[in-house]
Amino acid sequence: MVSDSRKTASTSQTLSRGIRVLEVLADAQEPLSVDRIAERLEVHRSIAYRLIRTLEEHGLLTREPAGKYELGARLAALAAGIKHDLQAAALPELTAVANELGMTCFVAVMDREECVTLVSVEPRHAIASVAQRPGSRHPFTAGAPGRAILSQLPEEDRPADVREVADRGYADSHGEVIENLSSVAVPLPLRGHAPAALAVVYLSSTRTPAELAERLKAAAKAVRDALGG
Repeated sequence: MVSDSRKTASTSQTLSRGIRVLEVLADAQEPLSVDRIAERLEVHRSIAYRLIRTLEEHGLLTREPAGKYELGARLAALAAGIKHDLQAAALPELTAVANELGMTCFVAVMDREECVTLVSVEPRHAIASVAQRPGSRHPFTAGAPGRAILSQLPEEDRPADVREVADRGYADSHGEVIENLSSVAVPLPLRGHAPAALAVVYLSSTRTPAELAERLKAAAKAVRDALGG
């Protein structure tokens, strides 16, 4: 029994570390060496290498010519199945908003204590746009999308600083998640889904946050209608 318990604990630790490798690479948003991954996991290089090799065999990681590792295409295929109906309904609206406003438009969802980007679209012809990769995450306490999501909680559970968001129907932020970047987000309440938000992120704009919010509200309504309310 003791031996079985130890095996279970070891398997759980290995799985947890493997997931952490994926999270480290997603957060880095650039290829990393084995040494850098080991450093961020706070494990010996040999342990990091074994984890990386296993993930690489399953197509979840890929090695670039310089020898560093990045997230693999198989991971994208798996992610495509997450909330597929919401992604499919949102994509046309995200595309329309991104190209109309010249800003990256995305849907963020609740994942425990964090706000996670589910799907995003960058503007087609913008001179400069901000990348918002699916899977990127940050705490709810920072940024407009997190507050737009929190504003959908029951009134007694809402933090004091999001009550205004619930009243006016949108949240805006500047430099809270990434320095110099602004964001506007509106709630995206959907039957059968955890609270979500529809948002844009940008460097600068001649439009006010309220004006951007009106366009996002129209897009959010279209997404809800496509999903049956």
